[in-house]
Amino acid sequence: MSRATNAPASRERRRRRLALAKGFRGRRSKTFRQATEAVDRAQRMATEHRKLRKREFRRLWITRINLAVRAHGMTYSRFIEGLTKSGIEMNRKVLSELAIHDPEGFKGIVEQARSALA
Repeated sequence: MSRATNAPASRERRRRRLALAKGFRGRRSKTFRQATEAVDRAQRMATEHRKLRKREFRRLWITRINLAVRAHGMTYSRFIEGLTKSGIEMNRKVLSELAIHDPEGFKGIVEQARSALA
């Protein structure tokens, strides 16, 4: 009986891993072991950074809102408190976009939040 090596499957597995490493520099895209380590790390980092991106955007939105609210003589925390008390349910992304693209509309929201605090 002849010896079975599973060569087609092994070759396909290596080809797939090297395809994932396409674009990496040097040996990381050429040899299987280096490519495997590089791809594993890249996939781990991609997962982690997908989580981090959400945090970074939230920080950006809060910073933008804070800057816009301070221009109207209020702090971010008091503004959010005022929004909650006035029953305005807008997320930070939308508030940030309003502050940038529609300053007059944002000013109205700030005034509503201010009146809810008084």
